[in-house]
Amino acid sequence: MNTYSSADRLRRLRWLLTALFTVMNALGLIVFAWLLINEDGDQGEERIDAALAQVTSSVSRLVSYDGTVNFGLVNTDVLNDRCPQFAILPGGAPAFQAHLSRANCVPMSPQVLNGLASEAARTGKLVRGHQKATDGEVVKVRAEPLRDTNGKVFAAVVAVQSTATEDDAHTQFTLLVIGGTVLLVTVLGFAGHLLSGRSIRPAAAALQQQEVLLAETAHDLRTPVAALRALAETAMTNPAQSAELLPRTVRLAARMGGIIDDLLVRARLAAGVEQLSLQPIWLDQLVVGVVEDTATDSAEITVTAAPTKVNADPALLQRAIGNLLDNAVRYGRQPGAKAFVHLTVAGGTVTVADHGPGIDTTMADDAFDRFASTGGSSGLGLSIVRWVAQSHGGTLAVYNADEGGAIFELRLPVSPN
Repeated sequence: MNTYSSADRLRRLRWLLTALFTVMNALGLIVFAWLLINEDGDQGEERIDAALAQVTSSVSRLVSYDGTVNFGLVNTDVLNDRCPQFAILPGGAPAFQAHLSRANCVPMSPQVLNGLASEAARTGKLVRGHQKATDGEVVKVRAEPLRDTNGKVFAAVVAVQSTATEDDAHTQFTLLVIGGTVLLVTVLGFAGHLLSGRSIRPAAAALQQQEVLLAETAHDLRTPVAALRALAETAMTNPAQSAELLPRTVRLAARMGGIIDDLLVRARLAAGVEQLSLQPIWLDQLVVGVVEDTATDSAEITVTAAPTKVNADPALLQRAIGNLLDNAVRYGRQPGAKAFVHLTVAGGTVTVADHGPGIDTTMADDAFDRFASTGGSSGLGLSIVRWVAQSHGGTLAVYNADEGGAIFELRLPVSPN
């Protein structure tokens, strides 16, 4: 049985959406093109009919009959010298010398013309249709009966028009419409592919975040889980050391809980489901509270704070400052030395300075975004700090002090009130 990954299913979904979008648009365009082509063909037929009607109706008014047929006015009219060509034929009525216009636009058989004239004269009705010229070309014809003053049919005028010009124009129009339809379908298919990609982008991003979260969870928990197991096995084999190992076990469990909390906060922020509960808070008091709640057995922490009020989510801001402090206590020290950390709060900025080896500033963005720090941590805590800063309209910056150590600056907009 074939199995597809989530990414494969998303790609298949994108192509399915593209195909569906393209097919729907193609069907609509094909129907529209068919209507356009038919309309153009009908208009071409109507133009030929109008030209033939103009000739037969005009000629019928120019012919006079007073026992004999008089073509005098016909011979001097411009219609006699241009297309469509026409012929005035007795059509079975009293015989007279037929009149043919001087314009010879289409070679026509006299038998065909006489047949049309005879039908119009016999029925007294208009005759229209298509015929073939002597060269095989399809032409359109119109035969109109001529009546004397008493209403009796005495002849018929037959007009003939070639359809070649209209056919060529209609063919060109058809090719243009077909080409335009194909081009539009192609463009719409490409646009549909882009739109389908954009429509599944949130799902792809969520899937990517899920995969990253799982990878980071496995990576960040692997070391403390291994250490916790080692401590448990040591305590089982050496019961006398249980009292010594128990505090270390509790600290490892607390560290694992903190890692899981940070991962969940980061995932909720990235997914946009974490809602900020903004309220005016005193930043200096919040920082002092975080320092007081932080274990300082192996570090010396000092705080210099000036009253500063910001609009922020207290819980998220506490976690961000706690992560900065934990990062400084854990990695901001020289090997084998005690950690010295100083926090400064003023003007909406929290500065955390340590006396450690510092940080490669060229890797700062990598540490914030890809969860890999130079001090050996996962860097997830710093990523949470940056997410919190950005969600509050602030920034997180890092640089090295001249005398050594890293300095992190968390800047937040100051509350106007």
